[in-house]
This record gives sequence, C-alpha cells and structure tokens, in this order.
Amino acid sequence: FNHPLLQRLIQEAPGTYHHSLVAGNLSESASRLVGANALLARIGAYYHDIGKLNRPDYFTENQFHIKNPHDRLTPSLSRLAITAHVRDGVQIAKKEGLPPEIIDIIEEHHGTTVVSYFYHKAREAAHGAEVNEENYRYAGRKPTSRESAIIMLADSVEAAVRSLEVPSMRNIKAVIRDIFTQRMQDGQLSDSNMVFGDLEKVRLVFEKSL
Repeated sequence: FNHPLLQRLIQEAPGTYHHSLVAGNLSESASRLVGANALLARIGAYYHDIGKLNRPDYFTENQFHIKNPHDRLTPSLSRLAITAHVRDGVQIAKKEGLPPEIIDIIEEHHGTTVVSYFYHKAREAAHGAEVNEENYRYAGRKPTSRESAIIMLADSVEAAVRSLEVPSMRNIKAVIRDIFTQRMQDGQLSDSNMVFGDLEKVRLVFEKSL
C-alpha cells in the first residue's frame, strides 16, 4: 500500500481506490476457491484501474460534490474519455515497471465489452438512426487467464451493486447473474480457460461477499 501509484489513488481518486480494494477482496476469495493464483488476483485488482488517475473526475466513484463532466460531452466523447483509462493504465504500469502479469490484467479487465451507458445514450440521441455498437466497445484484449477473467467480473459486479438504489439480496443476486450471463454471451471469457463449474463457484462467492 506504500507503492506510489496506490498512494496517488488514495489522494487523487479515492473512490477508485476503494473500488479496487473491494474488487481485490472479491477476486482473491474467488481465485482461491477455483485454484487460481489468489495473490496475483488481489494485487492485479489493486492496480487494474490506475489509468483513471489521468481523468479521475470522469468516473462516477470519484464524483464527490462536483458536476458530472459527461453532462457537457457527447456520448462519443464520453466513450473516448472512459475507454482511455485502459490504455493509460498500461502506459503508467510500464513506466512504473510493474510486472507483465499485472499489465496483462490492466489491459484485459474490460476486454472488448460495450460501454453500454453511453451506447444507449447515443442511440437515444440518434432518434432512430443507426448507431454502430462496435464503436462503443473497449479496444482492449479479452482475458487470457482465470485471474484476469475473475477481475473483469469482480470489477463489473462491484460497480453495478454499488449503484443499486435498493441493494436487497434479491437485487444483488439478479445483477450478478445478469453480468455473468452478459460476459459469457458476449464471448468475453472464451480465452480465459474458465469452465462453467468455476464460474458458478465465483458467482456464489460474489453473492455471499456482497
């Protein structure tokens, strides 16, 4: 926790720092249960969002008593600002000499998923005109390890559960199931060597923890 990057997260992006701690706890517990590298998963989760240091105010977890900068941007520009944190994170990690395993996790933690919020905003603004979904996908790489896949899921699940207006057990379970289904149907886990039995164990760990 004394690493300069984590110290910067505490000071400059405290919401992201807290999110990363929770994602680390989830990832470690799930990895241990399925026989993956639990330490790598925890540390990878701590660093997965360091790219947000370049624009911390553009991410909801850091928007304390400030106006949302996305209110003055088009969905396309918002998408660019959001997706850039993966590229920025890889660059920061390489500059700081982080291990390649951690850099892989940073690059893969969103895979090629769709930035759905701004994609749907773009469709609303288009008033029926076609909006290419591919233009709203992250340009990263799909997870290539079980640890990376688990962090992708923990990252998405933690953010989604935190945003629930009514965080009941039923709603939490529904959100987690939806995210797991979306990631599988979108092919995001196809290169990670995760099997269905592992995913079920991970899902149950997340439900219990959250």
